[in-house]
Amino acid sequence: MAAGGTGGHMFPAQALAEAMLARGWRVKLSTDARGARYTGAFPDTVEIEEVPSATFARGGAMAKAGVPFRVAGGILSAMAKMRRDRPDAVVGFGGYPSIPALSAAYLMRLPRMIHEQNGVLGRVNEIFSTRVDRVACGTWPTTLPDGVEGIHTGNPVRGAVLERANAPYIPPGDYPMSILVMGGSQGARILSDIVPGAVAALPDDLRRNIRVSHQARAEDHDRVTAFYAEHGIHADVRPFFHDVPNRMAEAQLVISRAGASSVADVSVIGRPSILIPYAVAAGDHQTANARGLVEAGGAIRIPESQLTSESLAESIATILTQPQGASSMARAAFSVSAPDATERLVALVEDLANPQETHAE
Repeated sequence: MAAGGTGGHMFPAQALAEAMLARGWRVKLSTDARGARYTGAFPDTVEIEEVPSATFARGGAMAKAGVPFRVAGGILSAMAKMRRDRPDAVVGFGGYPSIPALSAAYLMRLPRMIHEQNGVLGRVNEIFSTRVDRVACGTWPTTLPDGVEGIHTGNPVRGAVLERANAPYIPPGDYPMSILVMGGSQGARILSDIVPGAVAALPDDLRRNIRVSHQARAEDHDRVTAFYAEHGIHADVRPFFHDVPNRMAEAQLVISRAGASSVADVSVIGRPSILIPYAVAAGDHQTANARGLVEAGGAIRIPESQLTSESLAESIATILTQPQGASSMARAAFSVSAPDATERLVALVEDLANPQETHAE
């Protein structure tokens, strides 16, 4: 497997690794030094190989001038490793650290595939989409180059999320209700700017029942906490929640960016949501990520350009004052989920590695 150094790339790789190991496969992960920092949660039996790679997106002129040489060195290193220990299949999950392994697999004509988490292919996956045997798509539909056929697998979710899959939903009413607010590391600031004011703007009889779990960046924690306290709103504000699946299962509403993993969690657990796609995401892929949930009736999408405390308060009130509608949104969210995404990925990999055996079964 080959993956870049972000959670979006690493988590589905980890899920696939765990499942393949359980089925008796031996698994290697190819990444660079940055990606290796994210491998702490991988099973100990996964062999981690660091291969040089680089990107034109970072550094000055001198650093960019050296990119082709670092990438070429990484490809040669990956080919040497694969000649010594020939893999049955190579799976890329995106990010520039996946370039060497996928390039080596292409040059050596090894069975190879990619998994794209978002509704728009990342730059590296777009390059390789015409050079692999399978393109697995975590978000459906995914925008693909002409002539490229995608296979919808869904995005793997953590075991803790699967344990709460399609958890019974308590519709909103005249009793304590929970709102979970989540923003990615890059996109959390605007939610800290807008969400507290939106909750404060709700009618008194609705606001008094609201309990907020709000993920905020460390530098925003004090001001967000102070705002909620000043307006008499019960809120738990933290930089990170270790129990997101439980909080989501207990929530009447989720307000979130539309990262692929967040959308997958919301749909698998089955909760009404208000999604605010990150405006500067590459290729506007978060808008694409939100599309399936919105079209199914499981989410309301508010473009960042239209996000104000007033517009958000209106959407919150719409959901939390209509119990039947909120329950329908919860069911609709689960209807577009893929709780078996990991198993679908495993089937694709095994078919790729052993096509005759798989088809014989």
